[in-house]
Amino acid sequence: MQRQKSFSNNKSTLFLVATPIGNLSDITYRAVETLKSVDYIFAEDTRVSKTLLMHYDIKTPLDSYHEYNKEEKGNKILELLDKGSNVALISDAGMPIISDPGYSVSRCAIDQGYNVVIIPGVSASLSALVVSGINPHPFLFYGFLSNKVQARRKELELLKDKKETLIFYETPHRIEEFLHDALNILGDRKMALCRELTKKFEEIIRGNISEVIEILPEIKGEMVLVIEGSNETNDYSNLTVIEHVNLYIKEGKTTMDAIKLVAKDRNVKKQEIYDIYHGKE
Repeated sequence: MQRQKSFSNNKSTLFLVATPIGNLSDITYRAVETLKSVDYIFAEDTRVSKTLLMHYDIKTPLDSYHEYNKEEKGNKILELLDKGSNVALISDAGMPIISDPGYSVSRCAIDQGYNVVIIPGVSASLSALVVSGINPHPFLFYGFLSNKVQARRKELELLKDKKETLIFYETPHRIEEFLHDALNILGDRKMALCRELTKKFEEIIRGNISEVIEILPEIKGEMVLVIEGSNETNDYSNLTVIEHVNLYIKEGKTTMDAIKLVAKDRNVKKQEIYDIYHGKE
């Protein structure tokens, strides 16, 4: 167990700082103050981050940390923390670590006993969820699906029975394939496509998946997709208890887990299902 009292020790700190997702005004005072006060800033793309830093007259030394140099630069960050420096890690946009490689270095910093502190702010996924008009409770943030067709379809198959509202990120050149697969596998559900959030050309398109597909040629920019969860309810009334348990076992569940699930489905005690399945009734 580890207890971190972030502001009552003298340990070096890795700050995970949220940045705007489009509109430069969407940054907190605390984030600006932190970026000015730390010794170093590491950014996913320094070209993108320079625009933000120049806008707020932040002159802290800037270095890169991204998918292709994360081991080398991760070691550099840990060396700086070891020397007593405070470091900020930022993404191109939004919350660090959510869809960038920051997790590995933050995990190492935690394991080595340094403070890891969040400076919260904008999140594209939560912003899209809130404005989508789709029930936000509960939700499941998935991020990017695989860019390989068969793998993406398998992922959607695994998600199709989820009751949670689903949140995805997708790129413009893959959006058409994604939505056609979603329509075929998930069905024609309600959704919201949120593009260019917080920017001048922000657009939220709400409708069924099939309706959004019809206007795809007009859509450009980075996108967040919010899709309602499954509304289907399973009807097991035509199955015997034994058939019901065996159905779950065929899906890979252990016998005991299958019995628990059947008891939940049928709203009866687990022992009752156990006794029937094992021939005690």
